[in-house]
Parts: sequence; C-alpha cells; structure tokens
Amino acid sequence: MKRILILLLVITGLYIVFNQSNVLDVFRGNGIKNDEAAITNNTEVIKVDVGSVSTTIIPEDRKNLRAEYEGKQKLTVKENGDEVEVRLKSKWFNWFNWGSQKSNLKIYIPEDYDQDMWIDLGSGNLNFSGASKNKPMKLEKLTLDIGSGNMNLRNLEVKELYQDVSSGNVNMNSIKTEKGIFDVSSGNLDIDHYSGGITADVSSGRLAVQVEQLTDSIKMDISSGLVDLDLPDDADFTLNGEVSSGKISCDLPLEDKVQNREMIHGKHGSGKHTINLDVSSGIININ
Repeated sequence: MKRILILLLVITGLYIVFNQSNVLDVFRGNGIKNDEAAITNNTEVIKVDVGSVSTTIIPEDRKNLRAEYEGKQKLTVKENGDEVEVRLKSKWFNWFNWGSQKSNLKIYIPEDYDQDMWIDLGSGNLNFSGASKNKPMKLEKLTLDIGSGNMNLRNLEVKELYQDVSSGNVNMNSIKTEKGIFDVSSGNLDIDHYSGGITADVSSGRLAVQVEQLTDSIKMDISSGLVDLDLPDDADFTLNGEVSSGKISCDLPLEDKVQNREMIHGKHGSGKHTINLDVSSGIININ
C-alpha cells in the first residue's frame, strides 16, 4: 500500500513540475519554436511529417527552409544527405496535459524549389498553395498521405502526384500533372480544374474530379464508392466500362455506344484517350 501511495505521489509531482514549466514557458514567450535548413541544388526531397497540428506550407522568395511552430510537441528540422525533413513528435510527458492545446506550424520553402515533396498528415489540417493559377508551385513528384485530417491544395504543377486518403477530406484546385494516382478509402477527395491522367482506386469513399483538360488516359477501380467525373465537352476519349452490381452513367454523347447492365462502351470526339472503368458495388457518373 505504501509503494502505491509513493508511486501516486511521484506521478502527481511530475505532473505539477511539467505542467508548471509549460505555463512558465508561455509567460516567457518560449511557446514558439523556430528551426531551419539549407535548400541547395543537391536537395532532392522535402519531407513533412505532422500529426494533429494545423500546418501551412508557404512558398516565398527565399533560399532556405524555415519552420515556425507554436505548441508543445518537439520540432525537428534536419538535413540528411539529399533530404530535408520537418517533423513534429510528441514529448513523452505530453499525456499529462489533458486540456486542449493550440498548435500550429508554418513552413516557409523556396518558391523556386522544383524537386520532390512528401507530406504525411494525421488528424490535423494542412494548407499548401502556389502563388496563383498562372504562377503555380512546380514540383517533380508530390506524395501525400492523409489519415483523418483535412488538406487543401491549390495552384500546383506536378509531374507525378501520388495521394492516399483514408477517412480524411481533401480539396484540390488548379492542379496540373502528367500522372495522378489516387487511393481513396472512406474519405472524400474533391478536385477542381484538373489537367492530366488519372489512376484511381476508390473503396467506400467519394471522388469528384472536374477535368479542365484531358491529356492522358483515365483508369478507375471502384468498390462501394462514389465517383463524379466531370469531363470537358471537347474531350476525346474511348470509354470502356465494366460493371458488377454497380452502375456507370454517361451524360456525354457516345458514338458506337453499347450498354447493358454489365458494361458500357463508346467513343466521344476522336477517341484519343482511353477511359477504363471497373465498378463493383459502386457508382460512377460521367458528365
């Protein structure tokens, strides 16, 4: 009994010490942490790993990466060969803090950085935008992994775009890519003003894509999901749709159209780009 009492007193004492130290940090102005790393011609990838924090990535006229964080997690910005990584990690004593915490992270990157980026978001919010639609942020490869968080992306031109959405919400606007690969599971992905090819796997989620310019093929596998595919009236494509206990509808006129409960085939315009759809217990609407 005495050992249990001593243990409780020790735990209580640790809570008081760390809680009071955090309070003093706020009064001393030590709640904001800064760190930075050089971005050089040898930097091939910027990695951003954040959890439940509100994060904004801001391209601007600068030569290095700078991170400004307000919160109680540990901020690390480090260079490792050709990589620069920004990471937030909970301190071991954070479980003592039962109250709500205000946490936000701003990451400033060079606007002329044009290599790879990798972003891992948990249950937080993340915003990343280029200057404008006519002056987008240009990257070689952008890889996005979203848990139950919310992500907003705008004004990006990426050669390769990879996105994995699990029970989260993603809004994208003015996105241009050569190859876009999307994996949506129990989440929502809305894309407006999109140009490029699409490969998508949708399971129990929702994908809505407004294609501004069809420049490559589209391939989608749908299982218990919902897809809205908005194509331009002058798109040139050949549609090949296979259905198993699901549905594909197409509002655009098709030449040589053949349709029944298990398939839909036809051509719109010159038929240059292929659209291959495989639907199982899901719905695809093309308009």
